[in-house]
Amino acid sequence: MYYNRTLEDAVLRASDQFPVILVTGPRQVGKTTLLQHLCGTERRYVTLDDLTIRLLANDDPVLFLQRFPPPVLIDEIQYAPNLS
Repeated sequence: MYYNRTLEDAVLRASDQFPVILVTGPRQVGKTTLLQHLCGTERRYVTLDDLTIRLLANDDPVLFLQRFPPPVLIDEIQYAPNLS
């Protein structure tokens, strides 16, 4: 079951104004669930918990972005500092 969050409107407004948004916060509070709910099928979901994808993102960011073109929801982005 999904619980509506106060932050939803702010995230939607930000995503209309900026090409990239970052949602941070403590572990296990629903950041990914919130974003997946708001994005629906508009964005492809990629998690850098997958070691193969993480290595690609760090070793060849250009190829990573070719394989996962925008719009994309990248989870665990902190594991790929080369994407910044």
